[in-house]
Amino acid sequence: MIYLKIKRTVDIIISLLGLILLSPIFIILIILIKLDSKGPVLFKQKRIGIHKSYFYILKFRTMRIDTPKDIPTHLLDNPKQYITRIGKFLRKTSLDELPQIWNIFVGQMSIIGPRPALWNQYDLIEERDKYRANNVLPGLSGWAQINGRDELPIEVKARLDGDYVKRISLLMDLKCFFGTIISVVKGDGVVEGYTGQINKNAVEDKATGKHEDGIAK
Repeated sequence: MIYLKIKRTVDIIISLLGLILLSPIFIILIILIKLDSKGPVLFKQKRIGIHKSYFYILKFRTMRIDTPKDIPTHLLDNPKQYITRIGKFLRKTSLDELPQIWNIFVGQMSIIGPRPALWNQYDLIEERDKYRANNVLPGLSGWAQINGRDELPIEVKARLDGDYVKRISLLMDLKCFFGTIISVVKGDGVVEGYTGQINKNAVEDKATGKHEDGIAK
């Protein structure tokens, strides 16, 4: 598909510019993280990439170093006890995701695509297989992220990821890109400590552009 080659070229250009232009923000955040708590600045976690290959995603560390490993935040017992002060701000603003610009630059991720699952999120991986959503590069943000994010049940998240794969195009990527900016500014869908709490029908109607009565907008 020609667009996928164009998409990769755009990923390289934008990620390189991002690494250069955002370097002052990187430096400030590194200092704040080091002052706030003990431990490394970056957090590496094993994730599922294209065709279910493995790679290590990079994030700014937002949790204490004694946090249990390879467990999604929503499955931790009282996850708020592990989140650092600066970590709460980083998660709320999604600034903890900035180091993934490097993952994009080296070809492990794309700017837009399904969010990479943890290596042991077998239910999500299996659901995504149904929609071929494991066959594209995972993204910094995607269709599911702007339609519910942490609030999405697994089956709905996978269905939305599959919807993205079927509709992948410049227009779809632009919708996700600008939708992400709006979601970050509004703080939509960020729910620490649990997931899958949003009404399934409400999410699907929003993603497909339908009102409650099923009529498209």
